[in-house]
Amino acid sequence: MDEKTEELRDIFLDVAEDETVTESQSEPRGTLTSDDAPVRERLVDVVERMRDRFDFETDLATETYAELVRRFYDGQADEQLAVDLDLDRATVFRARADLHLLREDDAADVDLAAIRERVADGADPMAAAATLGYDEPAAERARAVLRARDASRRVSQRYRSEFEEILTDADIAVRLTASAHEDGLAEATEDIETDVQF
Repeated sequence: MDEKTEELRDIFLDVAEDETVTESQSEPRGTLTSDDAPVRERLVDVVERMRDRFDFETDLATETYAELVRRFYDGQADEQLAVDLDLDRATVFRARADLHLLREDDAADVDLAAIRERVADGADPMAAAATLGYDEPAAERARAVLRARDASRRVSQRYRSEFEEILTDADIAVRLTASAHEDGLAEATEDIETDVQF
């Protein structure tokens, strides 16, 4: 073993709790360490501010809303969100609407423009949907989508933008940390013999 290898081994043994080397584990999006409290706290803060401003339709815990945000941006469908958060799909949808987290197909089976036109003339969204022949679940879904879109537009999509910024910042930090780790390791080992034994 040459001098550099011995020095690196000694440094490793000084800082490591174990004398064996294991591969680093990949973390989910937004996790800077095993404790992602700062990201969670920022998401909770946005959810609390939304709760102060808007009437939420579900009574989920703020932390559950924050976890829903993270999983939504991880690409989970409502079915998976329902399983992971131990909720029914209808509650997941209403919670997403509370958070202004709509999907393109949330009201694909109804004519939102026609319902909105009747609402502009003073009709209740549910009554407008019923007039157009939609059943109660479809009418309720249309009402929730219209309500969420209007609320989001009134604040210029502010809260959704904040969610995206928080999770994007965390994702960038994860990638930069991993890159710095890899670059530093490559630089530290570039002159070391590869055929060595401890």
